[in-house]
Amino acid sequence: MEKLKRYIVFLIGLFINSLGVSLITKANLGTSPISSVPYVLSLNFPFTLGQFTIAFSLLLILIQLIILRRNFKAEHLLQIPISILFGYFIDLTMVMLFFVNPQTYLSSVVYLLVGCVILGFGVYTEVLANVAMLPGESFVRAVSSTWKTEFGSTKVAFDVSLTVIAAVLSLLFAHRLDGVREGTIIAALLVGFIARLFGRRLSFLEPLLFRKNEKSSDGQTAAVPAAASVSKNASVSADDSASEPHTVIVIGRQYGSGGHDIGKELAGKLGFAFYDNEIIQMTAGSTGYTPKFVQEHEENMTNSFLYDLVSQMYIYSDTQEAPRDAIFESEGKVIRSLADQENCVILGRCADYFLRERPNCLKVYLHAPEDYRVKRIMDTENLSEEDARQKVRRMDRRRSDNYHYYTRRIWGHSKNYDLTIDTSIGAEAVEEIIRSALELRQKQKISS
Repeated sequence: MEKLKRYIVFLIGLFINSLGVSLITKANLGTSPISSVPYVLSLNFPFTLGQFTIAFSLLLILIQLIILRRNFKAEHLLQIPISILFGYFIDLTMVMLFFVNPQTYLSSVVYLLVGCVILGFGVYTEVLANVAMLPGESFVRAVSSTWKTEFGSTKVAFDVSLTVIAAVLSLLFAHRLDGVREGTIIAALLVGFIARLFGRRLSFLEPLLFRKNEKSSDGQTAAVPAAASVSKNASVSADDSASEPHTVIVIGRQYGSGGHDIGKELAGKLGFAFYDNEIIQMTAGSTGYTPKFVQEHEENMTNSFLYDLVSQMYIYSDTQEAPRDAIFESEGKVIRSLADQENCVILGRCADYFLRERPNCLKVYLHAPEDYRVKRIMDTENLSEEDARQKVRRMDRRRSDNYHYYTRRIWGHSKNYDLTIDTSIGAEAVEEIIRSALELRQKQKISS
């Protein structure tokens, strides 16, 4: 029954996908990269866009067979009926949109953008179903897995190659650039980005529609859709071991507030383990990235819009996710594992969110006036006042953006923590407040 629901969702997504392709094509500003070659051919030969789409898809399946050889599995043959159905859907929706005939450039742009939104939602729906891939994305996966290339870069190269081939064919057959225009580039930039946004905003749909760890068509545990992985990973229940006796203190901190030193000193006095940079090493070990790469990309969101734009290609991958997303997911697993193993103090990395439902976790946020923090950074990092102030603001902004992007909560908001403390009152006073709060909580737990 669950598999049937997934296939129904996939077919709905396939139809929405075809509707988006048709509307983008009807906008008369080019079409999506994957449809560019069939579209150019349909403009020069007496066959429909849908028919050429079927033929082109079958060609991609054949090339996959050549590339994968023994690794070409029976499940890949499912692409054949999907391709045929997709082609017929495209021809059907082209007829359904008979009324779309833009007379001005502005109306063409509007139709193009609406088409991109529809196509993006269709892609998201197909990924949500997680039972099959269209030949274009499956072809990229075959290339990526065979030659060990990075999926996102391979997808970009594939789209660019299709666009160039379509342009060459247009010049060859029509002696002009017809069917490949600015709309092709816009669709290439926006569709995956929009699908990724849908994945983040509608992450609640998957657990509502499907049971967790549902099996896919090949009998393997269904992978988390790339577009939804961030939201899904961020929304996983953080308390996998609520019955464990270990006590955990998690500390979020403004840059320059002294959170590291306070946390380390506190852990020493309590006899707890202290984890900060150690998490980087553990995350590097589980992701395959170098510690330096992890350090540069954790808690360091410079612009969420650009990040989603750059990472959009991973929406099409069922085996890989964007590096920053992978780091966030891995750090969450590390943090939950550490909390289950021993009494500890964990610094930053959205630990308060990962452990938000854990009853024996004290969540603390440390802050201080900007001038106080600037002076600390001037002393500890030997910076001028202006450089220290800029760094404090930059680091706070990046931590805040990263926290909000992944948790959808406001960084430093008091309701997310048990304690928020101004560290300018002194490190010893801060430590004493945290220790007193921890003792009080433990007494309350015993009395209850």
